[in-house]
Amino acid sequence: MKLDRVVVLVLTLLVAAPASAVAWEPTRPIDFVVPAGTGGGADQMARLIAGISEKHRLSPRPLIVINKSGAAGAEGFLDVKGRKGDPHTIIITLSNLFTTPLHNNLPFNWRDYTPLARMALDEFILWVNADTPYKTAKEYLAAVKDKQCKERQGGQCLMGGTGSAQEDQILTIQLEQALPGTKFSYVPFKGGGEVCVNLVGKHVDSTVNNPIECVSHWKAGRVRPLAVFDTARITVGEWKDVPTVKEALGVDVSYLMLRGIFGAPGMSKDAVDWYVAFLKKVTETPEWKKYTEDGALKPAFATGAEYVKWVEDNEQLHKELMAKGGLLKK
Repeated sequence: MKLDRVVVLVLTLLVAAPASAVAWEPTRPIDFVVPAGTGGGADQMARLIAGISEKHRLSPRPLIVINKSGAAGAEGFLDVKGRKGDPHTIIITLSNLFTTPLHNNLPFNWRDYTPLARMALDEFILWVNADTPYKTAKEYLAAVKDKQCKERQGGQCLMGGTGSAQEDQILTIQLEQALPGTKFSYVPFKGGGEVCVNLVGKHVDSTVNNPIECVSHWKAGRVRPLAVFDTARITVGEWKDVPTVKEALGVDVSYLMLRGIFGAPGMSKDAVDWYVAFLKKVTETPEWKKYTEDGALKPAFATGAEYVKWVEDNEQLHKELMAKGGLLKK
């Protein structure tokens, strides 16, 4: 009888062991909030992550992408802020994590959320329509300075970008400040995909899109990259031929954008650990590696203290850039 009880106990422990190996995992679909419009870089990345998860069965529950782009992404951030303790809500973040609350004095900042992972850093490129005569950034900026955009009243050149007082406008202002006499009329759109479509349609004269947002139009011969806003050239594919702003114009204007993931406020450590492991697996798939190369993203996976330190430093950087550009809320 005693031996039978021992056997039953051992069998019970063996059955229970697999379940206890996972401290937490999703028990219902995960809301994956995108604080930007459809078709842009954040939207594309979120949908890729959801697709990779499904294809490789990385999560027991699906990721449901939800776009909440209102008020430069504030709609999405405030929605997630209101879901305290919900382990089934995550949000993809770009620079509007900093710019939207700083410019609009809104009641949220990155500390309200649970840092999960920095997935990559994204580039910015100065683009023009391929039908224009401008083959170099120097040629185009000379036209901007001389107000030679003939389709516009007064010749003023239009720069398209995502949102007002966001990273696209910050870069536009930096370019103006670095090149005296240069002045654009900045035109905000809801998302990066919409921005590039408007460049293709010649509704604006140039944009400062992320590579992934314009790459399909570039390959189709509709747009032309003139310069990358980085300290060194992109090192993959045909992107290698795009000069830096320093090379093209002789001025130092550079900027890299966050592509990161945060969880809802107050997410448990067990949930954080699951998401960190999940997101790390995503970055190890061939689909992710192809995506980062095609879209010229810089692999920069980071979690924990390293991620938090980067976010802290970049919050301060955005305060300085926005103050210099007159974009901080008074």
